[in-house]
Amino acid sequence: MDELIGLFLDYLAVEKGLAKNTLLAYRRDLARYAVFLKKQKVSPDQVTRRLITDYLMKERNRGLSPASVSRQMVAIRMLHRFATEEGRLKEDVTEALDSPKLWKHLPEVLTVSEAESLLEAPGRKPQGIRDRAWLELMYATGLRASEVSDLRVGDVQFEEGTVRIFGKGSKERLVPLGRQAAQAVRRYLQTVRPKWAARRPGDEALFLSKLGRKMSRQTVWAILKKNAKKAGIRKTIYPHILRHSFATHLLENGADLRIVQELLGHSNISTTQIYTHVEQSRLKSIHGKFHPRP
Repeated sequence: MDELIGLFLDYLAVEKGLAKNTLLAYRRDLARYAVFLKKQKVSPDQVTRRLITDYLMKERNRGLSPASVSRQMVAIRMLHRFATEEGRLKEDVTEALDSPKLWKHLPEVLTVSEAESLLEAPGRKPQGIRDRAWLELMYATGLRASEVSDLRVGDVQFEEGTVRIFGKGSKERLVPLGRQAAQAVRRYLQTVRPKWAARRPGDEALFLSKLGRKMSRQTVWAILKKNAKKAGIRKTIYPHILRHSFATHLLENGADLRIVQELLGHSNISTTQIYTHVEQSRLKSIHGKFHPRP
């Protein structure tokens, strides 16, 4: 592969007259690609479309922007086209590749055991009872942090076992509450909220601070990070992590993608499809770790 890349760069310099900086960028990108192929023990004529896609996805997951991955794809495509035209490869496997500009960064999610540890972290004091309630609610429903902050007491419908949510664009949706989440929220409403609400009567927000004020989404995020640290979770914690975990765990257990789309309030199923990539990534990781011939 190194020889092929050298010939290609000479071609770009002599035949195409590309600028020095452009050639350096192509050299860096193709050097990374060559290292990847060496690790895979794959020669240029053994490269497949899937292998290139896996490489580009790996680059995306290490933090590169879609624009940077797109630049890498251009370099790889030009290399394979050159090699095909020169008769060094029989087929150009890059012709039908999707553009990385359409790809999204795969979100990090909690494992089921990490989610359970997080839910157990808040403790039994009044603030812990409140925090357990909204953590259970977020994990059970896939709510956004802003949606949790905006919930009113009347939005939780215990008899129906649902939560009424007004999401983006004021679109209303009903999401099943779940038994454990319902128990946690009911306990908070019975033992904690009345005392805090008395300090600021008339506020219908479901989750309140000790001063009786509506919890902001910034407060929700700060408390999430605090409890994750308490639970010993070392992953990067961000507001959507419970929402992403909710969707991923549903799909892992066989939920239909259309149902997950409806529960999350996505208007377009393409937004929900990112979670199928998360599941595929997890399965590939498990296969690579445990299969005797990965």
